[in-house]
Amino acid sequence: MSEAVTENEVLDKLAYTRKRYLSPKEIAAYVLVNFGQKNLSQYVNVYKEFFMIQFLKLNTTAYAHINLFASIYDAVDDTLSGLIIDRTRTRWGRIRPFFILPLPLWILGGFMMFTAPDISSTMKVVWAAVAIVLYGLGMSYFGAWGLMMYNITPNVNERNNLITTTKFFELFGDWIPSFVPIFVQFLPKLNPKITMEGVYSAFAYFIIIMAAAFSVFGFFNMRERVPLQSREKMKETSVLKSIKQIFTNRALFAIILADFFNNFKAVGGSTESYFWLNNTGSLANATVCGLFTGSPNYIMVPIAAKIVKRFGARTTAIGCGLFAGTAYFLMFLIGYHPFGQTINDHYILNLLWIFLALTVCGLPNKVIMVVGPVLCAETFDYMEWKHGARNEALVTTVQGYFGKLSNSVTGWLSGMVLTWIHYVPLTDSLGNALPQSDPTILNGIWAVFCLLPALARFLYGVSYIFYPIHGTLKDQMVVELAEIRASRLEEQNK
Repeated sequence: MSEAVTENEVLDKLAYTRKRYLSPKEIAAYVLVNFGQKNLSQYVNVYKEFFMIQFLKLNTTAYAHINLFASIYDAVDDTLSGLIIDRTRTRWGRIRPFFILPLPLWILGGFMMFTAPDISSTMKVVWAAVAIVLYGLGMSYFGAWGLMMYNITPNVNERNNLITTTKFFELFGDWIPSFVPIFVQFLPKLNPKITMEGVYSAFAYFIIIMAAAFSVFGFFNMRERVPLQSREKMKETSVLKSIKQIFTNRALFAIILADFFNNFKAVGGSTESYFWLNNTGSLANATVCGLFTGSPNYIMVPIAAKIVKRFGARTTAIGCGLFAGTAYFLMFLIGYHPFGQTINDHYILNLLWIFLALTVCGLPNKVIMVVGPVLCAETFDYMEWKHGARNEALVTTVQGYFGKLSNSVTGWLSGMVLTWIHYVPLTDSLGNALPQSDPTILNGIWAVFCLLPALARFLYGVSYIFYPIHGTLKDQMVVELAEIRASRLEEQNK
């Protein structure tokens, strides 16, 4: 009889994790916040360097050093932000206040990053440094919104479905930045009063305002539901003990290692505008290419959920990394103008080859975007299972340290690779960008564009060989964690 009672109790506790919690409005709120941030991060990642070097006329070496300084500063700040977020307990929850509080910082920093005032060279360095630091500081605290995914529902399947839904709508988040090259290429020709610089700035301002509006909307329309330790319980766990628990988490460090290597892909991504302008002769080709490379994503995101469910998050991550790394390397070997001595020999055929190659290389992108949050969610659950506390913000702080370290390297490299290949921006009398024709520079851009993403993706996949949450261990964790949370709820309801 006692065994039957025990079994029923376990089933009751598991039922807590299987209920459905999310309303359509709440799902929409999360998707919109993510959509706004996806647009903003995509825009900043793709165009910040190009804007500051091409239009602010910031020295490439100065840009590299500013990024290095900003990344180190962010890493120091992340220690404080992680501790503050983890120990925050308010009537609005632990995470929701940070949808609102950091807005002024990243809005101002974002506006400055895409404004090119007519000032001295020294002041340009100061302007760029202030802009990048303000934006990074604001995002250090606003980054707490990403933790909402792991607290909005205790239902693992509902959480994974929300991840998939969010990543599907992220596809539309690429649209606005992808249209920029067309407007940049043709608006100045239609109206000489409109400059390339003005187009980049206008798009940036619009996206920043949109992202801020969605953040406010998300604050008023989401809830946190995963039961947490009380403020008193958190105080009993010292910061040193929390850090020790984190640094013994093998799963976390597999993710950190993978992300560290994967971030090097950003160096190749930072040369995207340079590649389209210089190697193909037109920035508008980036938008046309996006129609090819983006189309499979609408199929890959729904498939990603099935792949993860069939093979597990760990195996999926390994496979994606190895596939993409191999594809990028083969693309480099074949070159960007296989039909002729230059790209202008059989121009259309060469462009179609580039579009096809990048489409194949990008097939795992959205699968990686889906599997990443799933792996992080499993790691947070693993922490709670082993130690009783989630400490998500502190965990993300540790992730942030390594992320900032890799960002320091990639940000520095993004500027330095241009110095190493002797890239010099060319402009016409109105300040609009002109393509380079030096074969050495063009080959250097192509090498950076292909080889760093190849290396980054390959090492990303290899890193997940060391990720331990799979098989029997994962099954045991799910059952026992449900019991822990149910007991915590019972205590709160007494």
